[in-house]
Amino acid sequence: QLQLVESGGGLVQPGGSLRLSCAASEFTLDYYAIGWFRQAPGKEREGLSCISASGGNTNYADSVKGRFTISRNHAKNTVYLQMNSLKPEDTAAYYCAVGNYYCLGSNPELYKYWGQGTQVTVSS
Repeated sequence: QLQLVESGGGLVQPGGSLRLSCAASEFTLDYYAIGWFRQAPGKEREGLSCISASGGNTNYADSVKGRFTISRNHAKNTVYLQMNSLKPEDTAAYYCAVGNYYCLGSNPELYKYWGQGTQVTVSS
């Protein structure tokens, strides 16, 4: 069945960088927009970024614009989220999710399949 696996999270100091990966098992991501989300304890799931199926269009939440970059490598069936200039408020569980085809919005309800998440902790 459809399965996404996030990786690359960990502990990093403020100002540091991490690259998250989103890989699919037993299906191709080629036909789908992929979104990145995060959720901190007690908070709503926040849409961070989305990349269209072709990779030709991307969008970002204001909270991460200029610091995070989404990309995809179709040959590796993987989507990435490069996170730079990390701040303590970036601490959360990060999830990737399968959308439709285009990036239509940041509402989690627009995304059908989710990974289990990878924890990012930004702390001194």
